[in-house]
Amino acid sequence: MQEFVLDNASTAYRQTRQELLAAEVALKQQRERVASLRRQLPTDTVTQDYTFTEIAAPIGQSGERHSVRLSDLFIDPDKPLMVIHYMWNPVDAGPCPMCTMWADTYNGAAPHLAQNANVVCIVKQEIEIFRAFADARGWGNLRLLSSGGSTFNHDLGMENENGNQFPGLSVFTRNDAGEVRHFYSTTAMIGEDRSRGLDLYTPVWPLLDLLPDGRGDWFPSVDYG
Repeated sequence: MQEFVLDNASTAYRQTRQELLAAEVALKQQRERVASLRRQLPTDTVTQDYTFTEIAAPIGQSGERHSVRLSDLFIDPDKPLMVIHYMWNPVDAGPCPMCTMWADTYNGAAPHLAQNANVVCIVKQEIEIFRAFADARGWGNLRLLSSGGSTFNHDLGMENENGNQFPGLSVFTRNDAGEVRHFYSTTAMIGEDRSRGLDLYTPVWPLLDLLPDGRGDWFPSVDYG
């Protein structure tokens, strides 16, 4: 097994690195076990065919808003649907910096994900406002929709009784009859931790954890200018 240790490393470094390597191997095995358990989830939970609002136009151009159903989001019917839940309520002062950082990543990954899944990003905010924000950030690879006026966010656990939004990811399947089934959902608020449930799905946090001081108390911003 490769040790990733320089020839002039100290004994203390070598010992600690060996302990770390064993932990990294165990973590890899645990991730594979989690993924295997997830794949065993039954696809037997029928979900409502929610209606969303969309503006379909090339990036940077105006377009008319129209309605689209959840079942219609399976552009490739042979692939599952991955939904990115973006946390932005119309009553919020602005978009979520954390969700923005994640969406920057998802936009870059979308062409790769599209080989195996239909991918959309859904927000409670008005679609015109969200579309303008997304266009300004260059999110040309993400299909954007608004769930305003529906119970979609609440039903998926991404909205509480007070209307507060939560970030997350959901996966759905559709059978030959057009029936949509819920497969999996997760959010940043997992277990007792209120923020790290989506760490595996964006490279920023794991990369910061490689640094000597780790991520510390750093928090993303919508604009670093």
